[in-house]
Amino acid sequence: MRITLHKNATTTPAIRTAIQRAKGSDYELARQFRVTRETIRRWRKRDFVEDASHTPHHLPTTLNPGQEELVIYLRTQLRLPLDDLLAVIREFIEPSMTRSALGRLLRRRGHSRLPQPEKPANPTQPFKVYLPGYFHVDLKYLPQMADETSRRYVFVAIDRATRWVFLAVKRAKTPAAARSFLQALAKAAPVKIRTILTDNGKEFTDRVFGQAAKDATGAHEFDALCQALGIEHRLTKPKSPRTNGMVERFNGRLAQILRTHHFQSSLDLKTTLHRYAWLYNEHHPQKSLNHQTPLQALKTWQQSHPHLFQKAVRNHAGPDTKAGSARHIARSSRRRWEWKRSGG
Repeated sequence: MRITLHKNATTTPAIRTAIQRAKGSDYELARQFRVTRETIRRWRKRDFVEDASHTPHHLPTTLNPGQEELVIYLRTQLRLPLDDLLAVIREFIEPSMTRSALGRLLRRRGHSRLPQPEKPANPTQPFKVYLPGYFHVDLKYLPQMADETSRRYVFVAIDRATRWVFLAVKRAKTPAAARSFLQALAKAAPVKIRTILTDNGKEFTDRVFGQAAKDATGAHEFDALCQALGIEHRLTKPKSPRTNGMVERFNGRLAQILRTHHFQSSLDLKTTLHRYAWLYNEHHPQKSLNHQTPLQALKTWQQSHPHLFQKAVRNHAGPDTKAGSARHIARSSRRRWEWKRSGG
């Protein structure tokens, strides 16, 4: 049997066997074999001659046992890749978590590799490759908070090419709310909006289907704004939510946030949703984007296709960080100064 000795070992297997068989005191054997008495006592207590493991009984870890179990649950149930899992841990569990520490944890628990998912019977087709500027738009109900008299809605838009997300919370799902959302989207998006895909909700279109099917008239508030902005408004086929599946999947992420968080107020809910959208855009690498974040994908597209953009792509501070608050204050002060200068 091949035995590998520790680099600092002072005895060989033969000497260790001799120590275990020898008679006499520890002091006498230490002088005989020219080792310390601690070495003699150590090998007399053992019935083997191989080096024992040098791994500590209690490994120093960043997370406590409860947090480790939560990480393993996220890994196995949500099937998060390493970088996505690291972003979630840093945001919600332990800000000082490192990528190497997370990798060691997954290896130690036997989850360093994600199991290959079973292929569905009817696999979905991948999205056709589009240039930036094609947005999927939808809305989602929000739970009613204790300080509210009615429930609110979140309008969501996601760019098909870069997965960049923009959302806004509205008090109603009316044509006026949809129009206001589109105005905010057109102002916030760094890319020029060419096409928007929505479902057949009354807030987006006056198209009617059923026994008395009618096409959209173009007089709807949302359609009128699309025409004014030079945007093509496309509608999904009736009863086919998979056509708008990209934004539906993001709404599923929002549903997970709503299920797993306790919100103190309507403001807390709104802040959390905007913070998650910021995290998703700037800190969430995606496999479909070659492991880039949506913001990095926008920057890549801007370098190769600058004519598709209406303004420079920049990183933004989080909505509840000191930098974000300072930027908001500075922007407000600049606007007041410009207003006074213009004689307002």
